[in-house]
Amino acid sequence: MNLFRTKSIEQSIADADEPGRKLKRSLSTWDLMIMGVAVAVGAGIFSVGAKAAANFAGPAVTVSFAIAAVTCALAIMCYAEFATAIPVAGSAYVFTYATMGELLAWIIGWNLILELFTAAAVIAKYWGIYLSKVFALMGVDIPPALSLGGIDLYWGAFLIVAVFTVLLVLGTKLSARVGNIFTLIKIGVVLFVIVVGFTYVKFENYAPFVPASEPTASAGGADVLKQSFFGFLTGAVPAQYGTLGIFAGAALVFFAFIGFDVVATSAEEVKNPQKTLPRGIFGGLAIVTVLYILVSLALTGMVSYTQLAEAKNPTLTTAFEAVGNTDAAKVIAFGSLVGLTTVIMVLLMGLSRVVLAMSRDGLLPRALSKTSTRGTPVRLQVICGAAVALVAGLTNVDLLEEMINIGTLSAFVMVSLGILVLRKKRPDLRPAFRVPFGKVLPVVSALLCLYLMTNLAVETWIFFAIWLVIGVAIYFSYGQRHSRLNEKFAQAKAAVNGATNAGADAGADAAPEDEDEDALSRS
Repeated sequence: MNLFRTKSIEQSIADADEPGRKLKRSLSTWDLMIMGVAVAVGAGIFSVGAKAAANFAGPAVTVSFAIAAVTCALAIMCYAEFATAIPVAGSAYVFTYATMGELLAWIIGWNLILELFTAAAVIAKYWGIYLSKVFALMGVDIPPALSLGGIDLYWGAFLIVAVFTVLLVLGTKLSARVGNIFTLIKIGVVLFVIVVGFTYVKFENYAPFVPASEPTASAGGADVLKQSFFGFLTGAVPAQYGTLGIFAGAALVFFAFIGFDVVATSAEEVKNPQKTLPRGIFGGLAIVTVLYILVSLALTGMVSYTQLAEAKNPTLTTAFEAVGNTDAAKVIAFGSLVGLTTVIMVLLMGLSRVVLAMSRDGLLPRALSKTSTRGTPVRLQVICGAAVALVAGLTNVDLLEEMINIGTLSAFVMVSLGILVLRKKRPDLRPAFRVPFGKVLPVVSALLCLYLMTNLAVETWIFFAIWLVIGVAIYFSYGQRHSRLNEKFAQAKAAVNGATNAGADAGADAAPEDEDEDALSRS
């Protein structure tokens, strides 16, 4: 059993052209750039920025965003080098399979499923809640959840997931066009927030820029589970703010940058991927980073971080309501709804593409990898959509928010290290994009991602460990035995053994007295 056998790049590219399991190349640089912006603007600006300022970093949340952006940029460089060398669906899963072997590839693929599935479910639930808020602002009272036999059903999550599942089934290009329209609208809303928000800025709200570290309300077991894993390992008392608060905030807002590894999962559907992928990914990252920093400056300048901390679930709307601008709050509520819409679409697409790549390799049932005449994985997209809708509509997904980050960061670590392995194993490759400064930036990227992982809560690490145990159990009970690479290794071994046995028989007939010597030589 060779758990670290690798799949060649040539084989990955050949499998991507398998009839009946092939995706259609239809996406341009613009489509990729908008896709990255679509999943990032909304996921970060409308959900986690205010929370990070209120509970972790204060006004220094701008530094948190900058740290997260730099970390993401370094990791995305590694993604771009990989994606131009191996332009197929599957992202970090495929890259790890080509460099570090099947077991680690399975673990990364399993973590990507965790990231994309939980993100889609969390955002779909938020979308339904925001929809009810928009109706309330219009004077229509529609509850976000309906009670069915004692179970709360968040009907909005079912609605939005169903709509985008249908769009993705009809075709990636059509989905991209719809996403482009929504994305341009929400960028307009974000610019509105920045312009109007800065008119309310009071410079005294920026002081202290880095709030002094202070212990949390109690030192009970619950606080230990909520504190960072780094703090737990070092024996620090559960606390918030201070320098560690900035990094804890960076670990939280890293959620805002998950869109760019999702973009890499679409490599197989991109026209001229060697040029299109790097341009689309880096262009989108630059736009998003500028928008995030400007919004966080406006947010923390409008109201004190202590005022944000008083709210149960602080958002951008909280800040505008605090300064008395309810009209702006209505615009933000609408923008949040539009913003989260495109996030769900891109996450659903990314989820199906990762599962497609894993099932094409036999680590998950091969039937899932079949595509339609439109070049889309219809069966798989419907299954993913139904699963996300059920979890978002019927369960409490709030506890899963940080699971998105730890899944993403673990993939980033493997991709960063994988670049070093790829260069050593395949020096003949000449990808269109190459991470500069040799080994330095990939190593720095891996270390930064690892450090941000340690700044996530202890309970997140516990859930993550449980997820990994489940994944490893599935691999050994199903994936390892059904792996197509495993079958090829077995066939090759059988062929070698057959040839060896045939040679042994011939040698025995010709010179029986040399049998022992020949056997020793063969061994």
